[in-house]
Amino acid sequence: MKKYLIMIAAAALAFASCDMLDKKPLSEMSPESYFKTEQDLQLFSNTFYNNLLPKSPYGYQSDHYVKQTMSDELHGGTYRVVPESGSGWSWGDLRKMNTLLAYIDNCEDEGAIVEYTALTKFFRAYFYYEKVKRFGDVPWIDVELGSADEALWNPRDNREVVMQHMLEDINYAIENLPAPTSQFRVNKYTALALKAQFCLFEGTFRKYHAGESTLKTLPADAADYQFYLTEAAAAAKEIMDSGKYTLYSTGKPATDYRDMFVLEDCESNKEYIFALKFDYGLGIFHNGTAYGLLPSQGRIGATRKFIDSYLMKDGSRFTDKPGYESLEFAAQVADRDPRLAQSFRTPGYTRIDGTDVLAPDLSSSCTGYQTIKWVMSAKANGGDSDRVDRSTSDLPVYRLGEILLIYAEAKAELGELTQEDLNISINLLRKRVGMPSLTMDVTADPYLTNEKTGYTNSKLLASNQLALILEVRRERAVELAQEGNNRWYDLVRWREGKCIDQPFYGIYFPGPGEYDINGDGKLDYCLYEGDVKPDSKATSVLKIGSEINLSNGTSGYVEPHKGETHSFNEGRDYYYPIPINERSLNPNLTQNDGWDDGLDF
Repeated sequence: MKKYLIMIAAAALAFASCDMLDKKPLSEMSPESYFKTEQDLQLFSNTFYNNLLPKSPYGYQSDHYVKQTMSDELHGGTYRVVPESGSGWSWGDLRKMNTLLAYIDNCEDEGAIVEYTALTKFFRAYFYYEKVKRFGDVPWIDVELGSADEALWNPRDNREVVMQHMLEDINYAIENLPAPTSQFRVNKYTALALKAQFCLFEGTFRKYHAGESTLKTLPADAADYQFYLTEAAAAAKEIMDSGKYTLYSTGKPATDYRDMFVLEDCESNKEYIFALKFDYGLGIFHNGTAYGLLPSQGRIGATRKFIDSYLMKDGSRFTDKPGYESLEFAAQVADRDPRLAQSFRTPGYTRIDGTDVLAPDLSSSCTGYQTIKWVMSAKANGGDSDRVDRSTSDLPVYRLGEILLIYAEAKAELGELTQEDLNISINLLRKRVGMPSLTMDVTADPYLTNEKTGYTNSKLLASNQLALILEVRRERAVELAQEGNNRWYDLVRWREGKCIDQPFYGIYFPGPGEYDINGDGKLDYCLYEGDVKPDSKATSVLKIGSEINLSNGTSGYVEPHKGETHSFNEGRDYYYPIPINERSLNPNLTQNDGWDDGLDF
């Protein structure tokens, strides 16, 4: 593994990044004299691993996770403007892929040609998936372009053109990539996972955005949403049926889910289909532990809306309990889906390898629902893991848990979900944590269709499998909590931007006073009014209205952004804007609806 990591680093130095419009040579090496051996192909393609894949377990803020400072995406309105440049409109990595494909026949090893063509097409599909999610229509470019190529001034291709090319690429990758040899190298099943993922996205996007301006450029003969959902289900099922992967479990339902995400060597974890390796000795880190612990890292916290959506341990709905809205923290999180206590600090929480019982820390979590999912042992890395960017647990890019969710969702959105489908997907995830099985006779949860806490898209509410779709969405949110940008782009594809308009609340306090919020016999918080700070043994003494804000003034939910607005523009915010400089360079690029960049073309 260290060999792979060193080669990635070397490749990143050897081949500097360049944009689609860059007129400089790709590198000082001549492409005609390179790409001769399998090692050349591997070294060059390792830059794709380094440049394209996410390096952090956390992603965008959403209706489920907020920071002390809201992102521009959450603020919405005038906080979101058309940038001059950047903003994800970068094409240098695509140019590298197309360069490799242009010169790969230089290689004398025919087997290597096939394998690295497949690998490059995997990454090209991955690259375009990120572009389509962000911008919608984008130019499809599959050849190496020179500085004078007319194709540099191509307009945006409609997303059907792009998606069909992505399918061609990923199907080639599936057919020609090798069987798994390492969780840290792309293989056949990695490609199947990507296919399942982007086909689910496209299928649900087309279903829920049908008739909207976001799909106005689709041709009349474009594939329907059922086509993509069927492809997603089939790709997921092939992984499930392969026997190559199993859910991580050591027979400890109270800790297995948590422990999976802090493994420093995931080679023994058969749930990870593809993962990123981190290594203390090589200085390759991420920020998962510090993100959940240190106030300087944004004070991320879950919203009460999300916490309330977790089921009870017996499978019943927490939000069916009378008075659930005003339950204090300990009562709110008692006897819930075990994944809640394995994702957030709850009463009785101790660090891995620790003995001290720790209460939620409002100085590190702006809502009080403090994340623990990626928090390593304090003893890890010689006690160095609590510093910024010092985490070394391996991060999943694709894992079987997500594949099971993709399968269940695709079948439900097609109106085809059966009890057997549930048994081989959702119910396996529930079994791991000791939760009862989901059955077909479930009824639609009013909490998940309430305009203040749930989903309101009319196409969803009219679905013949509404109740099941809602439960699949609940399961997806719980199982994939704090993993990448899943939640933000779920809202995008479901056309549920109105969820961003819902309140962002934290834990509940009935008023001024002293609180032992986790029931360990120690005072955690003292909340007070007025100018006289009380003499309290509580760990934190906070003045209401300045050091802590509550939704009802002197009582209610912690409100980290009190007085700030957040809104989602339905006619604009499902896509990001094309940067001004890019449109100025290429007037054939149209701007996404609702974005004013000041250009008159």
